[in-house]
Amino acid sequence: MDLQHYQDTQTIQRVLHTARTIAVVGLSANELRASYFVGYYLKRHGYTVIPVNPREQQILGETSYPSLADVPVPIDVVNVFRAPAALPGIAREAVAAGAKALWCQFGVINEEGAKIAEDAGLDVVVDRCLKIEHARYVGRMHWLGFNTQRITSVRTGLQ
Repeated sequence: MDLQHYQDTQTIQRVLHTARTIAVVGLSANELRASYFVGYYLKRHGYTVIPVNPREQQILGETSYPSLADVPVPIDVVNVFRAPAALPGIAREAVAAGAKALWCQFGVINEEGAKIAEDAGLDVVVDRCLKIEHARYVGRMHWLGFNTQRITSVRTGLQ
């Protein structure tokens, strides 16, 4: 699979700047899981986060739905935190739900699933973290690290 094809900078930026509603498939209620942290971050930065997890009733104060087909509002991005083998089914659901983009988190790499979404006209991003890319392109991270918006010459060394 040609991952570079699914990691196009312009596509990533377009998705980040146009999305408002993000359905997170596999969002966990466990605060220690990466999916929870990403969902929390996205919600804090103004996105509407829709949990899709059949095992939970509510996550991050939002109603959790068993599948994408059950989500009652239009979806801009389907963000996937599931095993790669589940991606073709999730891609079909994303297409059927009318989503505009399919975003597969780190390690969620499945060529068939990516192709299903791409062939249906969705923007597809694979093996990238939505939170990290948001921080990179929407100003929350400086090219040398996190942007603290503070200039200092204080050096703290070994004491």
